Amino acid sequence: MGPGPSEIHPAVYRALASPVIGHLDPAYLEVVDRMAELLRPLFGTKNRLTNATPGTGTSGMEACVANLVGPGDAVLCCIHGYFGDRIRQMCERQEAEVTCIEEEWGKPTDPDKVEAALKQKRFKVITVVHAETSTGVQQPMDDIARLARQHGAMILLDTVTSLGGVEVKVDEWGIDAAYSCSQKCIGCPPGLSPVTFSERALEALKSRTTPVRSWYLDIQLLDGYWGAHGYHHTSSSTLNYGLFEALLLAHEEGIEQRFARHLKNHHAFEAGIEAMGMAMHVAAEHRLPLLNTVRIPEGVDDAALRQYLLKSFNLEIGGGLGALKGLVWRVGLMGHSSSPEKILLLLSALSVALAAQGVKTDLAEGQSAAMKVLQ
Repeated sequence: MGPGPSEIHPAVYRALASPVIGHLDPAYLEVVDRMAELLRPLFGTKNRLTNATPGTGTSGMEACVANLVGPGDAVLCCIHGYFGDRIRQMCERQEAEVTCIEEEWGKPTDPDKVEAALKQKRFKVITVVHAETSTGVQQPMDDIARLARQHGAMILLDTVTSLGGVEVKVDEWGIDAAYSCSQKCIGCPPGLSPVTFSERALEALKSRTTPVRSWYLDIQLLDGYWGAHGYHHTSSSTLNYGLFEALLLAHEEGIEQRFARHLKNHHAFEAGIEAMGMAMHVAAEHRLPLLNTVRIPEGVDDAALRQYLLKSFNLEIGGGLGALKGLVWRVGLMGHSSSPEKILLLLSALSVALAAQGVKTDLAEGQSAAMKVLQ
């Protein structure tokens, strides 16, 4: 129940045990084609170029940055956490001219600051993290998307923690490149990164004056494999079978129903935490249902408590990153891990672990508050 990987459905484990076949086998290429079909509704797009790059979510991040950004390009990086800053670092390695808007960790990027920056300078790309895994913030996109359209800028969007758990609207928002990962809400092992590129992004890519610096993640070369089925790299049939099965499960559940499940379980968890006497880090209107940041009570040994949960209850939650290290716990309610049973177990385990450090909580109130939401 940490920030990822999330728990894996038994059907995905079974798919991972399927025989390994060649990356150009017609049966396997059919799976590759079907994955594109299943990913598009999760991204909220009709983009032809939609599939999964080899590597973790960071490979998708690097693919989007390396293909959209080149030397001298003006890029506006919206940073409100650890991963927004990672995008900045990647843009700088591409020798882009980077301007940053930085917010306090726990708050979303202010659209007024984006508008002010766009009035000062013309930017090729705006980078945004939709679901900041380090802080538990969900970035509202409507205003930023509108501003990008008005000023002719492309948007590069991180959906690592949001894809498959909350609504993503790539086409409606006018997103030009977005990426995610396989191990969070989608619910299979790390190792693949779903990506999608708009036709505008592909046109911009064709007009580049410098080649994409990453050969492995050059989207035009990858498109030659995904689209034309020519050789590019030795794709892992094992990982892709797992992703394919996880996507089938998502569609069998129903995408809207899946979003509703994640939201309901989030509300139950936050109700339980607050009724126990603890506090969430992010304001209610900006909380990410899939990654919940809970403030660590004063005087609690963070590392010792997380070790206690792991050894005594076989439960893993994450610690804070960067500016929030030692200040919050990061609790994942993603995919198969997002269930009433997991929430009630964690509330009980947290109460016991805190009691072991002399911190009292009102577990009965917490359980009751969570159950009211779940029922």
